[in-house]
Amino acid sequence: MRVILVPVADRPECAIALRAAFDLGKRIGASVSGCHIRPHRHPEVSLSMVFADAIWRRQSTKTASKHARTLYEQVAAQNGYDFIRRARVSPGAMWTERVGSPGIVLSIVGPVSDLIVVSRPAKRGGVADMFMNAALLDSRCPVLILPKGGRKTVGKNVCIAWNQSFEAMKAVKAALPILQQAESVTIVSCGKEDHIGPKSSQLAAYLTHWGIKSKRVKTRGRDVEAELRASYKEAGADLLIAGAYSRNRWREKIFGGMTEHLIRKSRMPVLMRHQ
Repeated sequence: MRVILVPVADRPECAIALRAAFDLGKRIGASVSGCHIRPHRHPEVSLSMVFADAIWRRQSTKTASKHARTLYEQVAAQNGYDFIRRARVSPGAMWTERVGSPGIVLSIVGPVSDLIVVSRPAKRGGVADMFMNAALLDSRCPVLILPKGGRKTVGKNVCIAWNQSFEAMKAVKAALPILQQAESVTIVSCGKEDHIGPKSSQLAAYLTHWGIKSKRVKTRGRDVEAELRASYKEAGADLLIAGAYSRNRWREKIFGGMTEHLIRKSRMPVLMRHQ
């Protein structure tokens, strides 16, 4: 994991994301790229009228960009990061600005990043919510979603929500650099492991090949959300790793599901990867 990307605006949730991103970057030796995304001056060019209207109503793009960059530079300096203009092997802080909708921009810069860090939005339908959805669904990149209150340090004690899915395995593989430096790793499987896919014992064996020691916890699976929350708390975890939308995304949005619970209601920092 060499490049951590943070979409930046002069907003409280962005400050939360930046603090966590730079703290994690220092521990795993990654650069942190701040990306300010602004709408096109002509709204018809952008695919998101809501995004454009929200920004233009608040402040000019020039002012928004200046404030966003100031926030980014402050947090980078606080964490001892050097500012760089070109990519290099050693960690650095790089600032970029892009024009377009969050979905389009993140579909371009996401695939050339190793992790995107965002903070959970306070409400549905706002700008922050739009960025989180774009990161999860359009970036082709794992996403670290932080709780509203935020916490600077994540990834020292990790829980893996294991359901034998392809999405969960993709999230685990994306998080290997974090797992390798973690002090503890707990694999939590809720209910019977009767799906097509690796069992928790096979996941533990796979992690051993990477020099990662893990503990397995099995629960009954009667109330997955409550059992996962209890296991997370008992493990003293500060990060949950899970697959995103293991079943149909629209079905989850309508009827509810684990992904919707984790990104909307949970207070746990969660690293997710959608296929």
